[in-house]
Amino acid sequence: MRLLIAITGASGSIYAQRLLDNLDPAAHEVHVMLSQYAPQVIAEELPDGLRLRDGVASHGVRSMNLPFASGSNPPDAMVVIPCSMGTMGRIAHGLSSDSLLRCADVMLKERRKLLLVPRETPWSLVHVKNVELLLLAGATVLPANPVFYTRPRTIEDLADTVVARVLDHLGVPHRLVHRWQDEPE
Repeated sequence: MRLLIAITGASGSIYAQRLLDNLDPAAHEVHVMLSQYAPQVIAEELPDGLRLRDGVASHGVRSMNLPFASGSNPPDAMVVIPCSMGTMGRIAHGLSSDSLLRCADVMLKERRKLLLVPRETPWSLVHVKNVELLLLAGATVLPANPVFYTRPRTIEDLADTVVARVLDHLGVPHRLVHRWQDEPE
């Protein structure tokens, strides 16, 4: 599977890092793109910086000279994690002023899998309307709402409860968290 992982300047860089840690570049073609403000937030939140595994391709946000900027060559799926509300709004309204936004636009127009993982709270009515537009356009909005029934012990464990849902929606097998069990009869 060809995957494009886009990281914006929203807080929650750990979600992107944990997703990248759990995508095997030997099994999937993995590409990463950072928004203009992502490096600043990553520097604040990830003391060791963003770690990319060997085989992961990195692309600049300013160049439209990449395969994913055209509907003739989209990835199989794109994940924007974490996704700022500003980025969500620009995607919802079809603004393609950089390659990250253009790639998201391509995903929607080509009816490919686009997962957006917002972390911001609370939401305003503007956010809700943008989410509505994105859902109507075919995107999946998967808010970064961790679960606690898995009894996470570390920040990574907590982040993995969200990353597990992202991997589920990508169809990538994992063993990050225990699955909810049916109640015994």
